[in-house]
Amino acid sequence: MTANFKNDAAGATWWVVMGVSGCGKSSLGSAMAQEMGLPLIEGDDFHPPANIEKMHNGIALDDADRAGWLHALGIALAAHEQGAVLTCSALKRAYRDTLRAAVPQLRFVFMEISPAQALARVEQRKGSHFFSSSLVDSQFATLQDPTGEAGVLPVPAAEPVTDLVRRVHAWRMSLAA
Repeated sequence: MTANFKNDAAGATWWVVMGVSGCGKSSLGSAMAQEMGLPLIEGDDFHPPANIEKMHNGIALDDADRAGWLHALGIALAAHEQGAVLTCSALKRAYRDTLRAAVPQLRFVFMEISPAQALARVEQRKGSHFFSSSLVDSQFATLQDPTGEAGVLPVPAAEPVTDLVRRVHAWRMSLAA
C-alpha cells in the first residue's frame, strides 16, 4: 500500500470502520490497522453468546442486545492509548454516540453499499460466520446514515481496499492540517 500512516503528524487516532454486514469492515479495518501500526479490534469477537445465537437463527438484534456489546467495545477502544481500529456496524447514531462517549476523538469510516451487494457478499461467505443472510434487510432498516455527522468519512465499499486506505489517509492528513 502506498499510504504511510506511521509517524505522521496526526498522532494517536481511534477509528471505527462501520456499515452493514457484508460491506467489508473486516477487510478495510485490517488494512488500516496494518498501515497505521494500530491494533485491530474485531467487534464481532465481543458479542455475547446470546447475541451470536440470535443472529445465527436469523433474529435481528435490538437496542438492548447491543447495549452491553457497545459498552464493551468502548472500553476496548479506550484501553488503547495510542489508538486502535474497530470494526463495528454502528448502525444507529445512538450506537456511534456510545462509542464517542468512550473515545471523544473517534473517527468513523462508513462503508456505503447497496442492499443487493451486501446480500451477495454475505451469501458468499465461507466458514462459520454466525450472521444469517436473512438479516441483511434488517441492517438496512436499522441503519441511520451517518453522512454529514462530524468525524465521518463515507467511502464506496465496492472500491479496492488499497484505494480506500489511501482515501482514509488523505482524510486523516486533512484533519491534522
